[in-house]
Amino acid sequence: MPDMTPAPAARSFDALIIGAGFSGLYQLLCLRDRLGLNVQVLEAGDGVGGTWYWNRYPGARCDSESHSYNYTFSKELFEEWEWSERYPEQPEIMRYLNHVADRFDLKRDICFGTRVVAARHDEAAGSWTVTTEAGEKLTAQFLITAVGCLSTANVPALPGLGDFAGRWYHTGQWPHEGVDFRGKRVGLVGTGSTGIQATPVIAEAAAHLTVFQRTPNYSVPAHNAPLTPEFRQWVRHNHAELRRIMQSTPNGHPFVIEDRSVWDVTAEQRQAIYEAAWAKGGLQFRAAFRDLLVDKEANDTAAAFLKDKIREIVKDPATAELLADIDHPYAAKRPPIDSDYFATFNRPNVTLADVRRAPIERITPAGIRTAAAEYPLDIIVFATGFDAMTGPLLRMNIEGRDGRALAEAWEAGPRNYLGLQVAGFPNLFTITGPGSPSVLCNMPVAIEQHVEWITDCIARLRADGLARIEPTEAAMDDWVTQVNDAAHATLLPQAHHSWYLGANVPGKPRVFMPYAGGMARYRAICDEVAAAGYPGFMRGA
Repeated sequence: MPDMTPAPAARSFDALIIGAGFSGLYQLLCLRDRLGLNVQVLEAGDGVGGTWYWNRYPGARCDSESHSYNYTFSKELFEEWEWSERYPEQPEIMRYLNHVADRFDLKRDICFGTRVVAARHDEAAGSWTVTTEAGEKLTAQFLITAVGCLSTANVPALPGLGDFAGRWYHTGQWPHEGVDFRGKRVGLVGTGSTGIQATPVIAEAAAHLTVFQRTPNYSVPAHNAPLTPEFRQWVRHNHAELRRIMQSTPNGHPFVIEDRSVWDVTAEQRQAIYEAAWAKGGLQFRAAFRDLLVDKEANDTAAAFLKDKIREIVKDPATAELLADIDHPYAAKRPPIDSDYFATFNRPNVTLADVRRAPIERITPAGIRTAAAEYPLDIIVFATGFDAMTGPLLRMNIEGRDGRALAEAWEAGPRNYLGLQVAGFPNLFTITGPGSPSVLCNMPVAIEQHVEWITDCIARLRADGLARIEPTEAAMDDWVTQVNDAAHATLLPQAHHSWYLGANVPGKPRVFMPYAGGMARYRAICDEVAAAGYPGFMRGA
């Protein structure tokens, strides 16, 4: 006889949050503890951490300085946590996020090991129904995605991958037990920020490492080091000032862009400024002059300096030229920082394979075959990035009013208002979604601003006796125009193969996704919208 047992009723909440990284943890804290809502977080991993839970590849390290890569909403939290290094490594970031989750008792409202496979809006009920991979259904008035911008691994569809006799890994899906490279011939595909971090660490362990480079990249040394007791004390005592600087600068970092043009100084002075910035290291290099991202000729001076540094470091002239053959302005793509990346190519056990001129043709059982040669390998590491910004949202099969899929609404590229909401998807909020500064910013700063705006928005709805909010089509059209105008006021779109444009994913629309007008300007826009009663949004009972 058929099973007549009725399906269990869907569990109901005021709000559902998808993801337990920086965004999801703070959003839970705000909605549960500040507004008193009944909230549930759904997390695919077995612990908190978000992107840092999955990205455990060798060398995984933050490129924001540690004293800025944390929450600033709580002075007590800020002062009680001490980072050990200038740039925190993945395990230390995980310890920090677990500390936060435990300190605020957040884990009791998180369902771990729970992957969302569908979310559909019920217009009549005014609620969202979320379906998990296990088949459980949960409903909520508000649905908030905290899935991060870089969480959907982009594994290239290379022919023959299934025939490879060795083992292969993607850096964004790294085994928690790690990978033993000792005595192995390793191939690393990809030279973005992740590949640049992983290359020196893998090279130290592997018998031989071949780096397959299609797109050469700039990189500035991180000069990572333990933090001194004096610096830690200074950080503890300057919470308010650091928070003010991070919230008032375009990129959300704890430093300001120098108010000088490349053309305000002589060539000799400029060289000295670049040398000092290189010696200091890190992302602050791009803050040496205010016009590096808006004036191509000004940018050319930084690009030439960085290319000369590559030629100084790499001893083999042919390899140096391959690494320095960079075809985009400096910082038009995510600007990596590194620990001995270029020097690694001086090791006798490291080879650089140029796959721009001799593309990868296929994976063979024995390794990788390019148009020029076949490379025998035991392990392949894909440092090929992510289906960034839109990928994590689209893979959840979100359907809004009348069953319209988000994938359909964004078929020609993401359209939303303020990076926060999409017309036809009431009460769906996207933390650091496309159309917001997100990946162009120190992420915790962008996350705190979004979470606090969403929290205030929901509080205002409830205070006004209203139940739903969504943007108008006209507001979305206007915001897309503003996002495009902000991008084209910079050199960012000139990197035609950038994942900011979705260019790393075959078939993805080429649309510049983040808002490039700066975090401080974006914050002001969002604040103005809220203060004016949410023009551009439709609010209803």
